[in-house]
Amino acid sequence: MIFGYARVSTSDQNLDLQIDALLQEGIDLKDIYTDKISSMAMERKSLAKLWDFVREGDTIVVWKLDRLARSLIHFTKLMNELEEKGVKFKSITEPFIDTTKESSQTKFLINMFAALAQLERDIIIERTKAGLESARLRGRVLGAPKGLSKKNKQKAVLCEEYFKEGRMTVSEI
Repeated sequence: MIFGYARVSTSDQNLDLQIDALLQEGIDLKDIYTDKISSMAMERKSLAKLWDFVREGDTIVVWKLDRLARSLIHFTKLMNELEEKGVKFKSITEPFIDTTKESSQTKFLINMFAALAQLERDIIIERTKAGLESARLRGRVLGAPKGLSKKNKQKAVLCEEYFKEGRMTVSEI
């Protein structure tokens, strides 16, 4: 089966352009999943439903790549997941991203995206390590504070009291 996915960032934006393009690709309206949420949101409910529903041999079509993925890293992760499931992918406005055809150009581009995503990951890690080292050199203590917070110390004392007085068992506490 062929499924479509369309997304806009805010509820006041319109999905019509994307839905029209998906319909022109021959996708039934009932097979088009839509979200009205920022791509930065971790959970896009319709996309999650679509991801759970698609099976080997199915195809997901989007109007444009940025409607599906938040970043290069995210796109690469999604492409790997689709490949593992045996699901094909096609972008209408970026015809060079079309795994429905055995194309050396598409394979090349997806591998290039994967390499760029890895570079992006490595740069983020390097930047994070450099920032942590800089903070350490300036005497900043990193990580969670040691021991219990004042609030949690009070809770611990209260729990101990309840247990010693026999008001609550350990499992109830």
